[in-house]
Amino acid sequence: MARQQRRVTAVDVAREAGVSQTTVSYVLNDVPHQKISAETRERVHAAVAKLGYTPSAAARALRTGQSDIVLLLLADMPLGHTAIELVEQLTQVLQRKGLNVVTRIEDGGASDSLWADLAPRTVVVLAPMRADRRRRMEAAGIQVINAWRCDAEDVGHDTLAHSQHRVGELQAGHLAAAGHRQLGYAAPADRRLSDFYELRLQGVRDACGELGIAPPVVREIEADKDLAAVAAQEWRAAGVTAVCAFNDEVAFALLAGMRAAGLAAPGDLAVIGVDDIPVARFAEPPLTTVDQHMGIVAGELAQAILRRQDLPEASGEPRGESATVVARQSA
Repeated sequence: MARQQRRVTAVDVAREAGVSQTTVSYVLNDVPHQKISAETRERVHAAVAKLGYTPSAAARALRTGQSDIVLLLLADMPLGHTAIELVEQLTQVLQRKGLNVVTRIEDGGASDSLWADLAPRTVVVLAPMRADRRRRMEAAGIQVINAWRCDAEDVGHDTLAHSQHRVGELQAGHLAAAGHRQLGYAAPADRRLSDFYELRLQGVRDACGELGIAPPVVREIEADKDLAAVAAQEWRAAGVTAVCAFNDEVAFALLAGMRAAGLAAPGDLAVIGVDDIPVARFAEPPLTTVDQHMGIVAGELAQAILRRQDLPEASGEPRGESATVVARQSA
């Protein structure tokens, strides 16, 4: 049986012409305001003719202004229950508007070839991104919505930064309302979660400052009940009576460590998690946690995407608080 011939891609054209794939995209899409010499353009077109390259439907859609692709760039970190829920919810909302979501783990620049080939209508950034990469996308006519952590040079929707800070505020507020005056914070051991961890911890610290109570005592919790037991005993020795856990998984590890140390929640240490994953209600005791309402977050992102593209905004999407406390027996 004859082998099926591999489709020629923009990568092949770039290699043949001796240029970058981004340059190929700029030339073939006739992107304005790019300093590309006539000789380079000629080499690209010659490579296209020699290899028989046919641009993808997505690339043709970019030229006609009818692309239906939204590229979602996720941070390189473990995808927990809420991250998966956000992708699912956002995909469903946008599909109802005729848009297709392509999801990619952000890899610091290697994904440039993906957006150059797909030529998406919009790129939604849920990961750190260098300003120069964003400028290249915008120069190619792609709308970029930054839902990560915005800085002075990169003003965007900033959905995640606000919601993660709010999560920490809710945790501390719930525990303080129950009479706790010295809190602990159970941090994740995985360094890839540091951006989310810092935002949530800052929310706890800010809430403690506003409530006039001491800042939280921070300990790192690994998925090891013996190490978690040591942390629980250290918190007790420091006068901590309640702990804000980074997420429900960290809270489960802490509860297991507390049992190993002969401690119980909420009497010895009250514990509150984040995410309200399906098994949170089956913890021992049932876990108090924060529900981030990914449907609402996805709705806000969808509105931003549709508004930027002058498309009819999503009506009837859930609105309200992006996070609320789910009170159970652990705190």
